[in-house]
Amino acid sequence: MAKITGWNRGISKKKGIPEKSMVEEPLNIETITWGDLTWVNIELATERETEWLADTYHFHQLALDDCISRKQIPKIDTFPGYLFFVFHYPIFDKETRISSKRQWSAFIGDNYLVSVHTGELKTLVALFRDCMANEDARKEYMSSGSGFLLYRILDRAIDSYFPVLDKILSLMEDVEDAVFDEDIEAAKELSILRRDIITQRAVMFPTRDIFKEMENKLKRFSKTDVTAYYSDLMDHTNKICGTLDECREIIEVYKDTDYTLATNRLNRVMRILTIFSSIVLPFLIISSIFGMNVVLPGGLEKGDIQPFLILLLVMLVIAGGMLFFFRRRRWI
Repeated sequence: MAKITGWNRGISKKKGIPEKSMVEEPLNIETITWGDLTWVNIELATERETEWLADTYHFHQLALDDCISRKQIPKIDTFPGYLFFVFHYPIFDKETRISSKRQWSAFIGDNYLVSVHTGELKTLVALFRDCMANEDARKEYMSSGSGFLLYRILDRAIDSYFPVLDKILSLMEDVEDAVFDEDIEAAKELSILRRDIITQRAVMFPTRDIFKEMENKLKRFSKTDVTAYYSDLMDHTNKICGTLDECREIIEVYKDTDYTLATNRLNRVMRILTIFSSIVLPFLIISSIFGMNVVLPGGLEKGDIQPFLILLLVMLVIAGGMLFFFRRRRWI
């Protein structure tokens, strides 16, 4: 039989006021019990929820503090009678196009699993709601022990990551087209995607290291052999990490290619401007000489057009000679 409960607890912090006179504030704690296994789910844990865990399960205070802290690294801590896990998962903001990471924690013992999270891990929330509403789901996920239930949570989380990976690969193709299209500025897109890949790697690589340790440590919390299940989980994680490594290498190649192409485009522009300046230089020199306020041979004081035409012809010959020289040297 399944037992589904919520918890309320009144806490008074005001001196001189009896606790019974205070309005009871609900704790963010939900539990599901199937057979001898209890799943405790806590969203947005505060000190009140950690106090309840300390009173009910006698967890170590350092582990409870890690549940509230949002700056922990993924890890496994072994305590007498239970294990404590900290996992990370990625969150993508579609508006800002910035990826960030969140953490969730789990305590696992012989007959219980405690999950502590912010509510943003949709796969965990959906699985818990499914078990609350569906007896068949409780039987499927909770009848083989807490170790198998934790595997189901992690398996769903890893499976939900593959669409994120497909999105990254799709963006890689778009960036590739932008890099080789001279009309599109690809540097910003490359930087955004590169930052996203770095965030994803910071989540998945430490998670893979944890999975390597989990298989042997969770055997005693499972009624069935979970070796094959966690091996499959490791295969999926290795595939994700391998793909992220390939994406990082490719994005570095694209970054170098974009820099090379941008430098080449700039060099072409500078070459044209330099050639144009070189051609105009004889005009500037001759016009500067005859623009001096002194009487020079061939001056226009008498209004004769012939010296002007001669100067113009000289400048054109010099410019033509320079163009011919640049062409022979294959500068243009």
